[in-house]
Amino acid sequence: MAKVDTSSSRPYHIVIFGASGFTGQFVVEEVARIVSEGPNGTLKWAVAGRSRQKLDKVLEQAAGALGKPELRTAVEVIVADVGEPDSLAAMCKQAVIVLNCVGPYRFWGEPVVKACVENSAHCIDICGEPQFLESMQLNYNSQAADKGVYIVGACGFDSIPADMGVLYTREQFKGTLTAVESFLTASTGPEGGSINDGTWKSAIYGFADSGKLRSLRKKFGHKPLPVVGSKIKRRSALFYSNEVQQYAVPFMGADPSVVKRSQRFLLEEHQETPVQYGAYAGVGGVANIAKMLFAGMMFWFLVKFDFGRNLLIKFPEFFSFGFFSKDGPTRKQMEGSSFQFAFYGEGYTEGQDPSQGRPNAKIRTLVQGPEAGYVATPIAMVQAAITILNEPTALPKRGGVYTPGAAFSRTTLVERLNKHGIQFSVI
Repeated sequence: MAKVDTSSSRPYHIVIFGASGFTGQFVVEEVARIVSEGPNGTLKWAVAGRSRQKLDKVLEQAAGALGKPELRTAVEVIVADVGEPDSLAAMCKQAVIVLNCVGPYRFWGEPVVKACVENSAHCIDICGEPQFLESMQLNYNSQAADKGVYIVGACGFDSIPADMGVLYTREQFKGTLTAVESFLTASTGPEGGSINDGTWKSAIYGFADSGKLRSLRKKFGHKPLPVVGSKIKRRSALFYSNEVQQYAVPFMGADPSVVKRSQRFLLEEHQETPVQYGAYAGVGGVANIAKMLFAGMMFWFLVKFDFGRNLLIKFPEFFSFGFFSKDGPTRKQMEGSSFQFAFYGEGYTEGQDPSQGRPNAKIRTLVQGPEAGYVATPIAMVQAAITILNEPTALPKRGGVYTPGAAFSRTTLVERLNKHGIQFSVI
């Protein structure tokens, strides 16, 4: 069982590391909103990062945005730097859970995981980089298990809606669910929208290193997951989706790999039937396709070379047609944006043998919520932490490096998210 109690030497339930970063500032505001949801109705928390001045500024900003002037003085500031292991150790010793908001994780994530494991702090991140997530499982799972530490990656928009959405769909299905396809769509208001270029950088380095990810996966020595029922058909690289009434492409993020890891864990630990998963994203009409094809061709060419990667990093708005920017979205843009995952599942009704014949039942579920990157992501990350603090007996029996689905399949995380604006429902 996870240790979640504070003490005089470990005074904080939550320490937000990277609190002055673009995403971190919104995680700070979300934690400040939900302090009454901590153990016994209280939450002790602190912010951490390299610059005390910037951290003070973030607390000042949160105090103004939320109308909570006490944040200026009531929240402790911890100075810690990824490049200074002693400072990370000192931070981790004070925290029950570290919320790590410092990315790209491939460059800055491992020292935090290492410090958390060595100093018995649980760790939650919002990483969408499969190579980092899987390498942490390979390198730290056994150490975390020995220490009783829970390292849970991908606890933001990547990949809680998808991972928990698949589990929710299975729970709602009356019988044996064998396959799910998800279709992501996002909408913006009149102000438009954008994503901070930190995500853009992670994508650039991820595609550049795709060969290393393949060799990393071979080290696990996993056998292929068994296919139950009809094998799911892969869609083409671009197709018109009747499900979302627009053109769609395979989803390029971490969701498919995270869901697959969760399904493997649930098969191995709980003997649950693995669900096949296909992930797609709607891209709109013909005009959007033209932009996407041009941007995609440029990206694929440039990402192979150092000079190309430097250009992509220097000019994110130009190469992404404004989709990514160094400034990120404004608060008005965030207020007008939302996302929706539509899940289409199939399987066999109770009493039907999945090894005989084609699936005979279908289900459709939705996961929908506010702006994905800086509203839904902080909500998901913080509720994951609140779940660990309040439901330690519902987590896996041993510590380790987990996906959201593996860590939270037996918890009330979905119900908690429902109460905070990320809605799971059956259609």
